[in-house]
Amino acid sequence: MSIFLEALSWLATPANWLGESGILTRSAEHLGLTFLIVVLASLVALPLGTVIGHTGRGRWLVSATGAARAAPTLGVLTLAGLWLGIGLAAPTLALLVLAIPPLLSATYSGIASTPRPTVDAARAIGLTEPQILAQVEFPHAAGLIAAGVRSATLQVIATTTLAAYTANYGLGRFLYAGLKTRDYAQMIGGAIIVVALALATDALLALIARRLRTRTHSFADEEKNSLKESL
Repeated sequence: MSIFLEALSWLATPANWLGESGILTRSAEHLGLTFLIVVLASLVALPLGTVIGHTGRGRWLVSATGAARAAPTLGVLTLAGLWLGIGLAAPTLALLVLAIPPLLSATYSGIASTPRPTVDAARAIGLTEPQILAQVEFPHAAGLIAAGVRSATLQVIATTTLAAYTANYGLGRFLYAGLKTRDYAQMIGGAIIVVALALATDALLALIARRLRTRTHSFADEEKNSLKESL
C-alpha cells in the first residue's frame, strides 16, 4: 500500500510532468507511436482484408496472420532488435506484427459477411465491383472494422511500452528505468498512466464506433430499399 501511495506522490510531483523526459513528453511519444502503428497496419490490413473478403481468395492468409498473434511480442522485438539494431525500427516492426491480424480479420469478416443476395442484387442492377464495395459491403462491414481498429489500438497502447526496450522512447522508459533503479513508485506511476491512456482511448473509440454504426446502418438500410425498388 505504501508503494502505491509513493506512486501517487510521484504522479503528483509537477517536476515529473515537465521536460524532455517528463510524463507529458513521454505520453505524447507513446500516443504518437501508437497512432503511427495503427495507421501503417491499416494501410496493409484494410485493403488486403477487403480484397480477400470480396473475392473469397486468399483466406488462408487471414488464418496465417491470426496465428502470428500467438508470437510473443517481446520475442519478436528481441529478434527484430538483433536484426535492425537499437532504435524505433525494431519496436515498429514488432508492433505491426501485433496490430495487423485483428484489423485484417475484422475487415475480412465484415466484408465477407455481407448477405450474398444483397450483393447479387447490386450486380443485377448494374453496379460495378467498386460501387458494390462502397455502397453495399463497406456500410455492412463498418461496425466490425471499427471494432478491429479499437482492438488493435488498445493492444498497441498496452504493448508500446516495449519500445523502451530498444529505444529511449515512450512511457515504457518509466517502467524500465524504475526497474533498473528499483524505483517501484516510478514503475507503478508509469503503469497507471498507460492504463489511463488505454481507458480514455477505449472510451473515445467506443463513442466513434457507436456513431459510425448508427450512420452506416441507416445508410445500409437505404441502400437495401433502393436495391429492392430497382429490382
